[in-house]
Amino acid sequence: MIRKVLIANRGEIALRVLRACRELGIPAVVAYSEADRDSLPVQLADEAICIGPAPAERSYNHIPTIISAAVVTGCDAIHPGYGFLAENALLAEICEECGITFIGPRPATLRALGDKAEARRVMQRAGLPIVPGSEEPVRDASEARRIARRLGYPLLVKAAAGGGGRGMRIVRDERELVTALSVAQREAQAAFGDPSVYLERYLEQPRHIEVQILADQHGNVYAIGERDCSIQRRYQKLIEEAPAPALPSKVRKALHEAAVRGARAVGYVGAGTFEFLLDREGLFYFTEANARIQVEHPVTEVVTGLDLVQWQLALAAGERLELHERDLEPRGHAIEVRITAEDAERDFSPRAGRIEHLVWPGGPGIRVDSHVYAGYVVPPHYDSLLGKIIAWGIDRSQAIERLDRALRETIVRGVPTPIPVLRRVLHHPDFRAVRHSTTFLTELLSGQRP
Repeated sequence: MIRKVLIANRGEIALRVLRACRELGIPAVVAYSEADRDSLPVQLADEAICIGPAPAERSYNHIPTIISAAVVTGCDAIHPGYGFLAENALLAEICEECGITFIGPRPATLRALGDKAEARRVMQRAGLPIVPGSEEPVRDASEARRIARRLGYPLLVKAAAGGGGRGMRIVRDERELVTALSVAQREAQAAFGDPSVYLERYLEQPRHIEVQILADQHGNVYAIGERDCSIQRRYQKLIEEAPAPALPSKVRKALHEAAVRGARAVGYVGAGTFEFLLDREGLFYFTEANARIQVEHPVTEVVTGLDLVQWQLALAAGERLELHERDLEPRGHAIEVRITAEDAERDFSPRAGRIEHLVWPGGPGIRVDSHVYAGYVVPPHYDSLLGKIIAWGIDRSQAIERLDRALRETIVRGVPTPIPVLRRVLHHPDFRAVRHSTTFLTELLSGQRP
């Protein structure tokens, strides 16, 4: 049983976890940096504790401070949200040693999945299809050239210790390889504290499909549907939907079964996501597993009626997961867009600043998850996410129309947002006909798609 939770995160996910705790009657403490002193989660919390200055390495990413905050406030559990320390095996291990419940997978699971190269090996042994790539992180340019000649171009240089598009570069020939390798290593070091990268065959115009799983401490593992997350900028998602449209039932069943096998292979406990690329021939390949709650989890909640954050808390407390087929059958269709403080005209560059005026949408089928308000100052230190708008419809067409209506109602003044670009995507005939891929947004903005 969990008595009190430290929410070791910020922004909309901190507020989301706070709400889940309140509905379950579990007291919660919001940990915040000095830059987030006036944030909505802090204002709404019954109890909050400052954990340090704005830089994440001295606050949200500083394990001794997080543990101390939990002890000082009498918390017996820590919810890490997403990002920051959410997939940090050392934090989970220290929690275990201190008698604190880490609301996430076990340390061994986090280690197995945290290194992308190791995760590939584990999943390959579990029978999941893997995109051809290097077995170990690449040590230097000479080794990279040898591996590249064996795999063939184009290639993807990927950070071994993280995701979200950081430490990732496409390489189309040997001339680009050394520069891409160096840049990816520097980005990986800056983002994850680990410069290790590996090489992987680059699939042209795939769809990005991920499977949500829930697993308990008693060996029960369920695939809670899948999401299409193909609309991306710089390998980071902007639009997500559930269920994945135009997905043959055989492929959907095989994806779900693969995710469950992968979860069992690492003794997974909690909520997590197994991510795949689906090529134009209908073949799919495992890419990585995210051992945490995802930004896009609301679309799955909307079509299943399950509260994934509350299930995270229940599973961490040792509750048994018993779901029936009717619980897993999606009802209708849901689409989510991320509203960020970014300038789409300048390659989605983030913009800090004060939100002068704000109106979120409402009406039938609309959900908004956000931590911002009029007068809120978007800090320059963290992710640019302002909120998420989720639309539900009886079918995909209705969900798209409701989402477009919601975006027309949304007013954000003071910082730029990608709302005009998001509406362009929603209206594009290729998106509506499910003829999109992970390169769709790049092609749209560059004029390759009319």
